Amino acid sequence: MIVSEISGNVADLSASERATLNIDYVSFDNEARMKRVQRVQAESGKEIALRFALGFREVRDGDILVRDGDEAIVVKIDPTDVLVIKPRTIREMGVVAHTLGNRHMQAQFFDENSHFGQPVMVVRYDHTVEHYLEHVEVPFERGDHVMPEAFRHAEHTH
Repeated sequence: MIVSEISGNVADLSASERATLNIDYVSFDNEARMKRVQRVQAESGKEIALRFALGFREVRDGDILVRDGDEAIVVKIDPTDVLVIKPRTIREMGVVAHTLGNRHMQAQFFDENSHFGQPVMVVRYDHTVEHYLEHVEVPFERGDHVMPEAFRHAEHTH
């Protein structure tokens, strides 16, 4: 079976529709979720091929790859090891963002309405960043989180 497009997301289904759905999950890590062409295996052992169109960006947690009545094969994004940075002031945020930007680290930003419950900056775990944050005494915590978007390599030129 070849899948060439996403058939919606389970989060967009009604609660009653989700309750009756028999879901077989396919897990993706940060890198695999961005691959346009690949073979994947669901938890049941069923194999499917993915061949998304040019311009495909990534699969997201809950994306429906295949749906047949009450049966569905759904994307499950693996948690990523991240540093959740919690600056206390706009100045502290600016200094940290500038420093990490100079390292070409991609960050994702969230507000108080996110599952983090406060404004935070999130980066993939890196021991040198952890050491930097400890050194400048900026509050942070390390944890595994399912990220809404993949962390990509930051391309740049000088």
